[in-house]
Amino acid sequence: MPNLIKKVQNVIFQNNLFNRGAKIILAVSGGSDSCCLLDVFSRLQKKYSLELIIAHVNYNLRGKDSTRDEKFVQDLATKYNMEIFAQSIEIPKKKISENYLREIRYDFFEKLRMDYDFDCIAVAHNANDQVETFLMRIIRGSGMSGLSAMKFKNEKIIRPLLSTSREEILKYLRDNNLTYRTDKTNSQNLFLRNKIRNKLIPSLEKDFNPKIKETIFDSLISISEDSEYLEKTALKNSKSLEINKLEKLHPAILRRVLRNNLKNTRGDLKNISTNNIEEIIKIIKSTKSKTQTVILPGLKITKKNDKLIIIKN
Repeated sequence: MPNLIKKVQNVIFQNNLFNRGAKIILAVSGGSDSCCLLDVFSRLQKKYSLELIIAHVNYNLRGKDSTRDEKFVQDLATKYNMEIFAQSIEIPKKKISENYLREIRYDFFEKLRMDYDFDCIAVAHNANDQVETFLMRIIRGSGMSGLSAMKFKNEKIIRPLLSTSREEILKYLRDNNLTYRTDKTNSQNLFLRNKIRNKLIPSLEKDFNPKIKETIFDSLISISEDSEYLEKTALKNSKSLEINKLEKLHPAILRRVLRNNLKNTRGDLKNISTNNIEEIIKIIKSTKSKTQTVILPGLKITKKNDKLIIIKN
């Protein structure tokens, strides 16, 4: 068995990604990473008694190339004898952004999972993606939970290749004579991720540290462990919103307690910024006796007497 497959098996075991007999959706774009993911899972299918299907999203952003990508993935489904579900959509130019495209495909994957009662969705993020995401969040601004970046398992999303480098993936494809599609826009600096991949990381490797990707990845493990500990501590304190108890919490725990409660009330933290959290902390620490309120997107947070009250707005 190729070493990369053994590496993936270790990741599956160590992170409890799925159980034997699991029903898994494989997100396949046709690029090198997802083609590697598809081949690896086809080899593991019998060993773990897996039920596998392929999901593909065609954004129609690159004309004939997008059509060829979809046809290529359709042919892969035939080759591996798997059912495929493909979504073809047209996106207005003014809405094109990395986050918007991500939302579209993950919404499609989750709907597919729910409709067919599958257990999880396997995506092909690798170690290079992890490093790029970390640098993106550094540039945009992020707390520790954001800097810990992607997890091997996040609710219904699993990332079996997350500790595998892009170089290892390409070697696996070469060694097994596997073909894949190349997205020409990856070499164009249309999105921040592309700029980081094509400009920033090569510059860091050349001028500062030739092993910068390995260094950042190792640091991410430590950050993730610290973040996980803080999150567990915060969860223990998230039930009580009494002001006198909130005031006693360490700032790192307090911020997480607030985020947990905001998320539980509204369902997500979209468009909730660090500044918003600081606004809430400000009224918690205020010595004014009057009722104070913070209005956020979809939320109303009120300090009244010795309670912090969070409701949908």
